[in-house]
Amino acid sequence: MGKDAKAGGKGKGKAAGGSDDGGGKGKGKSGKAADGLGTCTYVKARHILCEKQGKINEAYKKLQDGWLENGDKVPPLEFAKLAAEYSECPSGKKGGDLGWFPRGKMAGPFQDVAFATPIGATSAPFKSTHGYHIILCEGRKN
Repeated sequence: MGKDAKAGGKGKGKAAGGSDDGGGKGKGKSGKAADGLGTCTYVKARHILCEKQGKINEAYKKLQDGWLENGDKVPPLEFAKLAAEYSECPSGKKGGDLGWFPRGKMAGPFQDVAFATPIGATSAPFKSTHGYHIILCEGRKN
Protein backbone atom coordinates (compact mmCIF):
# COMPACT_ATOMS: atom_id res chain seq x y z
CA MET A 1 0.00 0.00 0.00
CA GLY A 2 2.90 2.29 0.71
CA LYS A 3 3.95 1.94 -2.92
CA ASP A 4 0.44 2.77 -4.10
CA ALA A 5 0.39 5.82 -1.89
CA LYS A 6 3.72 6.94 -3.37
CA ALA A 7 2.46 6.26 -6.88
CA GLY A 8 -0.64 8.25 -6.06
CA GLY A 9 1.56 11.00 -4.68
CA LYS A 10 3.58 11.01 -7.88
CA GLY A 11 0.37 11.15 -9.86
CA LYS A 12 -0.64 14.24 -7.93
CA GLY A 13 2.78 15.69 -8.62
CA LYS A 14 2.28 15.04 -12.31
CA ALA A 15 -1.13 16.65 -12.17
CA ALA A 16 0.41 19.72 -10.57
CA GLY A 17 3.13 19.53 -13.19
CA GLY A 18 0.40 19.31 -15.80
CA SER A 19 -0.88 22.73 -14.79
CA ASP A 20 2.73 23.95 -14.91
CA ASP A 21 2.95 22.48 -18.40
CA GLY A 22 -0.17 24.45 -19.26
CA GLY A 23 1.76 27.57 -18.32
CA GLY A 24 4.65 26.23 -20.38
CA LYS A 25 2.36 25.92 -23.38
CA GLY A 26 1.46 29.58 -22.97
CA LYS A 27 5.15 30.41 -23.00
CA GLY A 28 5.55 28.26 -26.10
CA LYS A 29 2.83 30.23 -27.87
CA SER A 30 4.50 33.52 -27.01
CA GLY A 31 7.75 32.00 -28.27
CA LYS A 32 6.06 31.21 -31.56
CA ALA A 33 4.64 34.72 -31.69
CA ALA A 34 8.15 36.07 -31.16
CA ASP A 35 9.42 34.40 -34.33
CA GLY A 36 6.04 35.05 -35.93
CA LEU A 37 5.91 31.89 -38.01
CA GLY A 38 2.33 30.82 -38.39
CA THR A 39 0.94 32.98 -35.58
CA CYS A 40 1.20 36.57 -36.76
CA THR A 41 -1.70 38.52 -38.23
CA TYR A 42 0.28 40.86 -40.50
CA VAL A 43 3.42 40.48 -42.57
CA LYS A 44 5.56 43.13 -44.27
CA ALA A 45 7.09 41.94 -47.51
CA ARG A 46 8.73 42.81 -50.81
CA HIS A 47 8.35 40.65 -53.88
CA ILE A 48 9.42 40.18 -57.45
CA LEU A 49 6.72 39.03 -59.87
CA CYS A 50 7.47 37.69 -63.34
CA GLU A 51 5.11 36.14 -65.85
CA LYS A 52 7.80 33.79 -67.16
CA GLN A 53 9.60 31.21 -65.02
CA GLY A 54 12.88 31.84 -66.86
CA LYS A 55 12.87 35.51 -65.83
CA ILE A 56 12.16 34.80 -62.14
CA ASN A 57 14.91 32.16 -62.16
CA GLU A 58 17.32 34.75 -63.58
CA ALA A 59 16.45 37.16 -60.75
CA TYR A 60 16.80 34.37 -58.16
CA LYS A 61 20.21 33.41 -59.59
CA LYS A 62 21.39 36.98 -58.91
CA LEU A 63 20.16 36.67 -55.31
CA GLN A 64 21.95 33.33 -54.99
CA ASP A 65 25.20 34.58 -56.50
CA GLY A 66 25.22 37.71 -54.37
CA TRP A 67 24.05 36.40 -51.00
CA LEU A 68 22.05 33.21 -50.65
CA GLU A 69 24.66 30.63 -51.62
CA ASN A 70 26.99 32.14 -48.98
CA GLY A 71 24.27 31.77 -46.36
CA ASP A 72 23.77 35.54 -46.20
CA LYS A 73 20.46 37.37 -46.06
CA VAL A 74 19.62 39.61 -49.00
CA PRO A 75 19.72 43.28 -47.92
CA PRO A 76 16.29 44.86 -48.54
CA LEU A 77 17.83 47.65 -50.65
CA GLU A 78 19.52 45.10 -52.91
CA PHE A 79 16.29 43.11 -53.21
CA ALA A 80 14.54 46.39 -54.08
CA LYS A 81 17.02 47.04 -56.91
CA LEU A 82 16.31 43.60 -58.39
CA ALA A 83 12.56 44.11 -57.98
CA ALA A 84 12.82 47.41 -59.86
CA GLU A 85 14.76 45.65 -62.62
CA TYR A 86 12.82 42.38 -62.91
CA SER A 87 9.36 42.68 -61.38
CA GLU A 88 6.35 43.06 -63.65
CA CYS A 89 4.14 44.10 -60.73
CA PRO A 90 3.42 47.83 -60.26
CA SER A 91 5.09 47.46 -56.83
CA GLY A 92 8.38 46.91 -58.69
CA LYS A 93 8.67 50.69 -59.04
CA LYS A 94 8.70 50.83 -55.22
CA GLY A 95 11.33 48.11 -54.93
CA GLY A 96 8.65 45.43 -54.71
CA ASP A 97 7.39 46.87 -51.42
CA LEU A 98 3.93 45.56 -50.55
CA GLY A 99 3.95 47.11 -47.08
CA TRP A 100 2.00 45.46 -44.26
CA PHE A 101 -0.86 43.16 -45.23
CA PRO A 102 -3.16 40.92 -43.16
CA ARG A 103 -3.89 37.23 -43.50
CA GLY A 104 -6.65 36.76 -46.04
CA LYS A 105 -5.67 39.67 -48.28
CA MET A 106 -3.31 37.81 -50.62
CA ALA A 107 -4.30 34.76 -52.65
CA GLY A 108 -3.42 31.16 -51.80
CA PRO A 109 0.24 30.29 -52.31
CA PHE A 110 1.42 33.91 -52.06
CA GLN A 111 -0.07 34.25 -48.57
CA ASP A 112 1.22 30.83 -47.53
CA VAL A 113 4.79 31.64 -48.55
CA ALA A 114 4.70 35.21 -47.21
CA PHE A 115 3.57 34.07 -43.75
CA ALA A 116 5.94 31.07 -43.70
CA THR A 117 9.11 32.96 -44.66
CA PRO A 118 11.16 34.03 -41.62
CA ILE A 119 11.92 37.73 -41.14
CA GLY A 120 14.91 38.73 -43.24
CA ALA A 121 14.73 35.57 -45.35
CA THR A 122 14.04 35.25 -49.06
CA SER A 123 11.71 32.58 -50.47
CA ALA A 124 12.59 30.32 -53.34
CA PRO A 125 10.70 31.12 -56.56
CA PHE A 126 7.11 29.84 -56.54
CA LYS A 127 4.06 29.98 -58.79
CA SER A 128 0.72 31.66 -58.10
CA THR A 129 -2.23 32.54 -60.30
CA HIS A 130 -0.44 35.83 -61.13
CA GLY A 131 2.88 34.32 -62.22
CA TYR A 132 6.16 33.52 -60.49
CA HIS A 133 7.28 35.24 -57.29
CA ILE A 134 10.18 35.64 -54.90
CA ILE A 135 9.33 37.12 -51.49
CA LEU A 136 11.55 38.91 -48.98
CA CYS A 137 9.88 38.99 -45.55
CA GLU A 138 10.67 42.22 -43.69
CA GLY A 139 8.48 41.99 -40.60
CA ARG A 140 5.61 40.45 -38.66
CA LYS A 141 3.07 41.77 -36.18
CA ASN A 142 -0.25 40.82 -34.62
